[in-house]
Amino acid sequence: MRTITTLISAPLMLILGLATPAHAQERHAVAPSALAAAVTDHMAARDADRDAIREALARPEVRAVAERTGIDIDRAAASIDSLDSSSLARAAESARQVNQALVGGSSITISTTTIIIVLLIIILILVAAT
Repeated sequence: MRTITTLISAPLMLILGLATPAHAQERHAVAPSALAAAVTDHMAARDADRDAIREALARPEVRAVAERTGIDIDRAAASIDSLDSSSLARAAESARQVNQALVGGSSITISTTTIIIVLLIIILILVAAT
């Protein structure tokens, strides 16, 4: 019995010793450079959204509306970095509308005032929820 075990185990050990180790595939489903580019683009879009919100909140017209409605504009501005992706996108869209409406001149129309108030309320609600 011992000789049979030796005869079977010796070739198995030799085969295992000479076998090349199994390697995982070296190719990726997505190239690392494409993945890095996607992450960079996503971060750039989030930074652009934050900049649009900061630009809208820095406008004197927005500050005046916030003061009249009793909203703390500095607290809203401080909470921009804590917004999640979907909230940031919604607030940035409103901020871009405010910025676009106020670029042409200093007069505020009813729709611009409404957009400003909506933007500030969104930010305050999100701050209160976190």
